[in-house]
Amino acid sequence: MKVIVIGAGWAGVSAAYEARKLDAEVTLIEKTDMILGTGLVGGIMRNNGRYTALEELKYMGAQEFIELIDDASIHKNIDFPGHKHANLYDVTKIENIIKNKLLDIGVKLVTKECITKVNLDNKKIISIESDKGNIYHADVFIDTTGSAGPMNNCNKYGNGCAMCILKCPTFGPRVSITSLCGIKELIGKRDNDKLGSMSGSCKILKESISYDLVKELNEKGKLIVPLDNEHIEDHLNLKACQQYALKEFKDNLFFLDTGCAKLMTPYYTLDKLRSIKGFENARYIDPYSGGMGNSMRFFSIAPHDNTLKVNGVDNLFCAGEKVFLVGHTEAIMTGFLAGYNAINLILNKDLIQIPRETCIGEAIAFSNEMLNYENGLKYKYTLSGSILFDRIKSLNLYTINTEKIKTRIKKLKLENLFKKKLNFN
Repeated sequence: MKVIVIGAGWAGVSAAYEARKLDAEVTLIEKTDMILGTGLVGGIMRNNGRYTALEELKYMGAQEFIELIDDASIHKNIDFPGHKHANLYDVTKIENIIKNKLLDIGVKLVTKECITKVNLDNKKIISIESDKGNIYHADVFIDTTGSAGPMNNCNKYGNGCAMCILKCPTFGPRVSITSLCGIKELIGKRDNDKLGSMSGSCKILKESISYDLVKELNEKGKLIVPLDNEHIEDHLNLKACQQYALKEFKDNLFFLDTGCAKLMTPYYTLDKLRSIKGFENARYIDPYSGGMGNSMRFFSIAPHDNTLKVNGVDNLFCAGEKVFLVGHTEAIMTGFLAGYNAINLILNKDLIQIPRETCIGEAIAFSNEMLNYENGLKYKYTLSGSILFDRIKSLNLYTINTEKIKTRIKKLKLENLFKKKLNFN
């Protein structure tokens, strides 16, 4: 069984992990020199409904993978405006932890290589080709190339290339496998009908901030600096992560400790930042031009069904932001499902949909339904906020009671689903 995953963000590494655990020969291809993508600058886990989803995923058989992330957390059970019981992992250490695990279980990792061509036979992918001239064959392919960038989108719809973690100037633009197959993708919108959304946070070098502020951030995991009217910048409507589009994030400089000082705004004018006490020497480290802008996202949503198979291609799945869900947890849960169903497809088994009686199943199905509506493209779907979290709560699916979650998964006969070895029908 051969599976190729293209894009090594949280969705890609999760899909590769799951497919390999089910005994497939897995190749994970990443165009940059590091895995995890925006997970290298994100760092927030388990906030709000994401807690429920991760616990569901654990009882469905992903416990070992999730414990790797939990163990890398430098703060646990943190509350901040609009969010409860969050874990903050160390973005400076997580990449090697996940990469070493993938290599340990036998995933073949290819970096600094971009897929530029797909070879189709009718509706089936036969092979893919890279910018280095390498040709890769597999039974099933998984598109986890994300939806951010490339530079021309940041220039056209944002404030220009802000030199973010995606490193387009060095490694080239993101290329969508779904698009290379000739499938028309969908584009997310903002309230003003402008296309795309902007990444929602920046990273400040801790050493460039005053000792007292860093001490508080390290001890509490969060730091709130009230702003006067002169210093307020309102970028809330730009954010891809609308769960953080709250007044508190406009009226204050709000930081979370993820190994760096994570500033919860898409950008903030550097001169204005340096005029605030304690930030006189502040320096952005992601994006480098965080005083002017950030990366643009949601330009590449794959039409798919609730098994995460891409519509119109017989052997292509998708996960992560390609599914129109926002966040690390959402990427991980869709990655596991895509990896699992890739094996089902190879073995001629029925593809599974996660039941809507779970947070995971409802998130996938609801966000997919909303793609059929023009206004649906204006919303952002995340288990930590916005309309999806409201829906999860209204359906009584959100809980932090682990026994209740375990009972739910057992009742639905999903216990250890992702651990079950499959055989040909």
